[in-house]
Amino acid sequence: MTGKPLLSLQQVSKTFSNGTEALSNLTLEIEEGSFVSLLGPSGCGKSTALQIIAGLSSMTTGKISWPTSAPTRNLHPNGEISFVFQEPTLMPWATAFDNVWLPLRLKNLSKVVIHSRVEDALQKVDLLDFANAYPRELSGGMKMRVSIARALVTRPKLLLMDEPFAALDEMTRFKLNNDLLKLWEQFNLSVIFVTHSVFESVYLSKRIFLMSARPGRVVTDISIDKSYPRGDEFRTSASYNNYCQKTYESLRLAMHQETVSS
Repeated sequence: MTGKPLLSLQQVSKTFSNGTEALSNLTLEIEEGSFVSLLGPSGCGKSTALQIIAGLSSMTTGKISWPTSAPTRNLHPNGEISFVFQEPTLMPWATAFDNVWLPLRLKNLSKVVIHSRVEDALQKVDLLDFANAYPRELSGGMKMRVSIARALVTRPKLLLMDEPFAALDEMTRFKLNNDLLKLWEQFNLSVIFVTHSVFESVYLSKRIFLMSARPGRVVTDISIDKSYPRGDEFRTSASYNNYCQKTYESLRLAMHQETVSS
């Protein structure tokens, strides 16, 4: 991390047209080069927060600022953000190569011009040998890696990930966690990772923003003071277990307070 703020959300609230209040006074700051997780129960507004950061949804009140970027009129930096959704959302009729090429094609960059760039993205996720494979020929984990390659091919400054590994088996999830940390360091990314898994958030993150039940807001900011790279040694350590217990207790306390207050 550089210590420089990449973006900050100040008292961001979101109320949908049906009256559902998804977020209330959400305030947080993300540093350049950081890996942070938004952790909380289902329905607490984690995904809504990501969509607002990405410019895919508008806030009802509040402010987002980008101190180190030149914002567009939509108040987010154009071309510097990539989004990985819960599902790979690949085009079934297109090869892995063409799926990764898509965001560059939308920018009118020809396949010939950026061929090496797409291949590099596939190489980074260990799928270059499957460049001509179709989604139906790939496993769930491989599809998600294609989705990550597609997000990285634009060379973003900020990568937003909305529970990308939730539907995968545990061993595949562990491997992709490790792969993601390598990519984070190689590409010098900032990552905001949405999850409801205490274990995943502790393993991946430098900071965890723990969110309350709907309407979501940050109730605890937990720092994981362990160096990178991380691997099985950290995952099986007493330190990791202690951080998981601390995070779980903070989450349990927050949920208990919400239940009592309601």
